[in-house]
Amino acid sequence: MAKQKFSSGLVYSTDKSLMQPEAPEEEMTLEPAKQVLKIKLDTKQRGGKSVTIVDGYAGAGIELFAKNLKNVCGTGGSVKDGQVLIQGDNRQKVLQWLQKQGFKNSKVI
Repeated sequence: MAKQKFSSGLVYSTDKSLMQPEAPEEEMTLEPAKQVLKIKLDTKQRGGKSVTIVDGYAGAGIELFAKNLKNVCGTGGSVKDGQVLIQGDNRQKVLQWLQKQGFKNSKVI
């Protein structure tokens, strides 16, 4: 009789380190009227160049939010540590666009 070869794959285990991680829960995005966004100008540690910072956006889709802001301002930017950074002094453009989008609690600091 020929020996059968069994795969070395794990069939069942109670070891927690072998279990697949659970899917991360998506953040709930608050509606625009309930979010409080702060818009400020920063020049520290940027070689004298100014950057408009939008802080306080809560929820998923911050990358898309930043992309729309960059398009409105016609400039570059990025997302870092939950803040949207827009190149240049675009505080008024950002504030006007946010208010049109329904972010009524936005303010320039």
